[in-house]
Amino acid sequence: MALFGIFNKKKKAKLDEGLSKTKKNVFQKLSRAVAGKTKVDDDVLDDLEEVLITSDVGVSTTVKIIDRIEKRVAKDKYLNTKELNKILREEIASLLDENHSNEFEADYTTESGNPYVIMVVGVNGVGKTTTIGKLAYQFKKSGKNVYIGAADTFRAAAIDQIEIWTKRVGVTLVKQSMGSDPASVAYDTIKSAKSNNADIVIIDTAGRLHNKVNLMNELSKIKRVMQKFAPDAPHEVLLVLDGSTGQNAFEQAKQFTKATEVTALALTKLDGTAKGGVVIGISDQFKIPVKYIGIGEQMEDLQIFNKVEFVDSLFGK
Repeated sequence: MALFGIFNKKKKAKLDEGLSKTKKNVFQKLSRAVAGKTKVDDDVLDDLEEVLITSDVGVSTTVKIIDRIEKRVAKDKYLNTKELNKILREEIASLLDENHSNEFEADYTTESGNPYVIMVVGVNGVGKTTTIGKLAYQFKKSGKNVYIGAADTFRAAAIDQIEIWTKRVGVTLVKQSMGSDPASVAYDTIKSAKSNNADIVIIDTAGRLHNKVNLMNELSKIKRVMQKFAPDAPHEVLLVLDGSTGQNAFEQAKQFTKATEVTALALTKLDGTAKGGVVIGISDQFKIPVKYIGIGEQMEDLQIFNKVEFVDSLFGK
């Protein structure tokens, strides 16, 4: 059974609903930008630039998109404003494709026979624990034996929250007392998972950014200690970002990519915001694939990112 199942009409409808606030925001601005215009000229492109920047796509990525559209206009000599939406969809999908943000489906197995280890990073409050719980649910649903390591040992609430999720989902939690060495928790989790033939290990980590040196050292230590028992771990470092924070998510991505080698992104809380354009900018700026998006509170509302369907939901009719 494929993780997260096959993308179907029900999931597409949920994606459309989840991105509706962003879509409404973008389309209202876009409609105003082309009002009374018949062709894509410099004035329209200037207005479009403002639309994308104020939709949290980001300045650098916006400039790149505008440059691509300018080249299309120069090549085709004449483009009317009715075609602008179609061109936007094509160029943004192309940009996401270049950054390998596409539909992910993997069997989550390793050549070594060790469990597939996902280390989850991100600041407190971005939906990290919820994302871990939803991931565990999807893995469990697909028949995987899942272990979760509560390596955010600096907040008692973090351990309590992850424990609630593991009980809710029905997967195994490995924890120690508050203040314990996070690397020790990660080591114990992998050791226990291997001895019990687990398929998936998800390691939660502390979400502190106030001291970047300590954060970097801590994440590096967790990696080193895990590798003593599973030399190929972690197989994935997943950075969770709150999509509703817009440009602040860029800063978080910048700090965490400096602190550790992030291999995939999860953008959460997109259903409650008009700032969904941040997905496009972050993917482009950091060249890290967006793997998951959170578009609701239910267990199934963490979806594997599908660039074509995302762009269609955002810019479709």
